[in-house]
Amino acid sequence: MSNKQTDTLFQLVQTLEKAEKRHFKLYIKRSSGNEDLKIVRLFDALDKMPDYDEERLMKKLNPITKTQLANLKSHLYKQLLASLRLLKTTDNIDLQLSEHLDDARLLYNKGLKIQSLRILEKAKELARANQKFNFLVQAISLEKKIETLHITRSTTDKTEQLANEAMEVSEHINRVTRLSNLALLLYRWYVLYGHARNTDDEKSIKTYFKEHLPPDIFNTVNGFYEKLYLYQSYCWYAFIRQDFLMYYRYSQKWIDLFTVHPVMVAIETGHYIKGMHTLLNAHFDLRNFKQFEHTLNLFYEFAQTDAAARYDNFRTHTSIYINGARINYHLMKGTFTEGVKLVPEIESKLNEYALYVDRHRILVFTYKFASLYFGIGDYNKAIDYLMLIINGPMDLRMDLQCYARLMHLLSHYELGNDELIESLTKSVYRFMTKMKNLTVVEIEVIGFLRTSFKVSRRQLKPELEKLLDKIKHLEKNRFETRAFAYLDIISWVESKVQDVPMSTVVYNKYLQSNHRDKKAKINTGSKQH
Repeated sequence: MSNKQTDTLFQLVQTLEKAEKRHFKLYIKRSSGNEDLKIVRLFDALDKMPDYDEERLMKKLNPITKTQLANLKSHLYKQLLASLRLLKTTDNIDLQLSEHLDDARLLYNKGLKIQSLRILEKAKELARANQKFNFLVQAISLEKKIETLHITRSTTDKTEQLANEAMEVSEHINRVTRLSNLALLLYRWYVLYGHARNTDDEKSIKTYFKEHLPPDIFNTVNGFYEKLYLYQSYCWYAFIRQDFLMYYRYSQKWIDLFTVHPVMVAIETGHYIKGMHTLLNAHFDLRNFKQFEHTLNLFYEFAQTDAAARYDNFRTHTSIYINGARINYHLMKGTFTEGVKLVPEIESKLNEYALYVDRHRILVFTYKFASLYFGIGDYNKAIDYLMLIINGPMDLRMDLQCYARLMHLLSHYELGNDELIESLTKSVYRFMTKMKNLTVVEIEVIGFLRTSFKVSRRQLKPELEKLLDKIKHLEKNRFETRAFAYLDIISWVESKVQDVPMSTVVYNKYLQSNHRDKKAKINTGSKQH
C-alpha cells in the first residue's frame, strides 16, 4: 500500500519544484562530506519514486540498515528545510525577520551589543511596516534584555520609550489573540456541525460570541490584524446563523481591508485567498449573480499574479476555491450539464493536489458533484458520490452527512426503487432526528416520500402541489433554509409539479432574477434623471 500520505520526507521531496531541487543539490555539495553524499543518493531515489516504498528504497541504497535509513532521512529532512530557508528568505517577510533576530542574537552573544541593537531597530521598522506585531514582542524582549544587563549609552528617554512600546504591543497582541481565537473556534464549530440547526444552537452561538468578543471592540480595534480577525469572526458568526446579508457585509469588509492595505496581499496571501472564497460563497448564498461573476473574474486575475503563484500552498488553494466557485456558478444558474463537464477536470486537480487538500474540502466537493448529477437527472451517478459520504468518516460536517442521506433517498425515489423507499425514509428520519437536523421541510418531504409509492400517478400531482404549498412559505424562515441551502428542495418539487427538468426550473429563476435587476436599474436611472 502506498505511504504517499504518511511519509513526511517523501511528501516534502514530492512538493519541490525544479529550481528548489537544483538549489538543494548545489547547497549540499558545497560541503561534500561522506554523509552528505549519501543523502543526495537518498534524495534522488525518493525523487524518482511514484509512491513511497521503504523496501525498494533500502535495495537502492544497499548496504544500509533500517536505523541508518531513519538517520539519513532525518538528516535529509533538516538539510532540505535549510536549503529552502536560504532560497526563500527574500520572498518571505517572516523569514527575513527571523534572520534579523538570529543575527541580533549572534552579535549579542559575541559581545557586540551596539551592533545587535542597530539590527533590532531596523528589524522593528520592517516589522511595523508589515504589521508583524508578533515579531515585535521578540525583538523588544531582546532589546530590553540588552538595555537591562548592559550600559549601552541609551538615554533615559529611550528606555522609557521602550517600556511604553512594550506595553502598546502587548495590548495589541492581546486583542489580536482574543479575536483570532474567536474566529478560529467559530470556524471549528461550523466545520463540525454546519449551520445552526435550531433556536438552541442560535442561542448558544450568540452567547459564546458575546462572551468572547472583546468589550467596546469597534472603538478600540486598530491595525490590520485586529480588523482582519474581527471581520472573520463576524463572518463565521453570521454564516453559522445563516444571516447571509451580514455574512456578505463582513466578507466584503475582509476583502476591502486588503484594498486599503495592498502590501498585505503579498504578506498574508492565504487570508486574502480565503477572503475571496468567503465573498464568493456570500454572493452564492444571496444569489447575487452579477456580483458573483465580478468577484470570480477578480479571483481569476489574482490567480495569474506572482503572489498567488509564489508557493504551492497558495497556488493549489486558489485553484481549489476557483473550481468550487465554478461549480457553485452552475448550481445557482441551473446549468448542471455544463457543470458536470467540469467534474473530471476538477477531480484530476484534486488528485494532483492530494497532499494539500484536507478531508473537509474533499467532502464538500463530493457533495457538490452529487448535486450536479442529481440536477441533470443522473441519479445513479449521484448515488455513487453520495455513498462516498455516507460510508465515510462521521467526524466532519454533520449537516452534509444528513443532506447526503436525504439526496440519496430522493435519488432512489426518482429511480422508482419503491422497495427501498420505506426502509430508507425510516433510516433517514432516524439519522436526522439523532443529529438534531430535522426541520419542518425535511419532515414534510420525508412524509411525502413515505406515502408516495402508495399513491397512483394520477393522484401524485395534487400531493406534490400540497407539499409545495407546505414548504414554499418557509423559504424566508432562517432555521428552515438549511434544507434550501444544501438541497434545492423547492425547485425539485416545482419541477415535479410542472413536469419539467429541475435544471429548467432553476435556470428560469436565474433569468427572472436578471430581469428584476435590469428593471431595478432602469427605475433607478429614471428617478435620477
